[in-house]
Amino acid sequence: MRDHMRLYHNPKCSKSRQAVALLTEAGFEFEDYRYLTEGIDSSDVVILSTLSNIVRRKDVVGDFDVKNLDAKSIQQLILEQPKCLERPVLIHNGQAVIGRPPELILEFLQNQ
Repeated sequence: MRDHMRLYHNPKCSKSRQAVALLTEAGFEFEDYRYLTEGIDSSDVVILSTLSNIVRRKDVVGDFDVKNLDAKSIQQLILEQPKCLERPVLIHNGQAVIGRPPELILEFLQNQ
């Protein structure tokens, strides 16, 4: 599915809600993916682990030096602790962008 878009979304997060609104207002069709209940999709974990600042340090449980984790360790961490994933994140065409600020998502799509 080349045109499929998945937005990793937490409805309690204002930036996530803004990203949903921006995408909806711009007329994009996307999967509203509730990662806190659904977990991290295994097909997305490699892409997500390549993003700098993908881990919300304050939401990591345990003693991890997040700055020194390699991609494999980040993948394992976000699979085991989805809550520590930065949000919102849009995945499209095998690439991803963190929507902080949410307008970065629209910029990302315009450059696709």
